[in-house]
Amino acid sequence: MKKGDIVLVPFPFTDLQGQKNRSAFILVASTLDVTVAFLSSQAFKVESTDIFISATEENGLKKQSLLRLNKIATLSKDLILGRLGNLSCGEIKLVDKNLIKLFQINSN
Repeated sequence: MKKGDIVLVPFPFTDLQGQKNRSAFILVASTLDVTVAFLSSQAFKVESTDIFISATEENGLKKQSLLRLNKIATLSKDLILGRLGNLSCGEIKLVDKNLIKLFQINSN
């Protein structure tokens, strides 16, 4: 597993009262854990850092999805149910750009 992979994981609800199997984008992969942002096919309440991802054979998504960079979790690699595919280099660069914007990181 590496940055850019799209995987299927049990993703917690924001109130931590349950979870749902969701596709997720790997932001960081370490030896034991992965930090992921979830994807949703529901495109309401779009944030300025969200990214629309079209379904392709390469990424393994079934329909257009919204990558929600403000919905992040760190999970054990053991929770990954499978790899669906990966994003293109151009999409990964856009993710990086939007993460800089989201976390208000200045290059000064």
